Amino acid sequence: MKQYRNSTQIICDLLAATKECGHEGIKTTALLSRSNLSHSRLQTFLSTLTSSGLVNQIKSDGKNTFVITPRGLLFLEEYNKFTRLAEAFGMEL
Repeated sequence: MKQYRNSTQIICDLLAATKECGHEGIKTTALLSRSNLSHSRLQTFLSTLTSSGLVNQIKSDGKNTFVITPRGLLFLEEYNKFTRLAEAFGMEL
C-alpha cells in the first residue's frame, strides 16, 4: 500500500535534498525530480520555505537555485530528532 506524505514530511524531504547539494544549492528541476511533486505544488512549498527563512532563493540568468539556511538546518535536525523519538515509542508519523 502506498504511503502518502503529509506537508511536514514533504518540507523535510525538500530541505534534505537542498542540504545534500550544500552551498552550491539545488535548481528547481532537480528538486522536482527528487520531490515527486507537480511544478505548481513545488512552487507552493518553495514559497513557504523561503518566506519562513528555511531556504534562500538565488536568481541567476532566469534560473532559481535554492540553498538551505542555518534555520532550515536546525528545523531539519529537530524534525529528525522528533521522528526518532516518536518511533522509539512505536508511533508512526
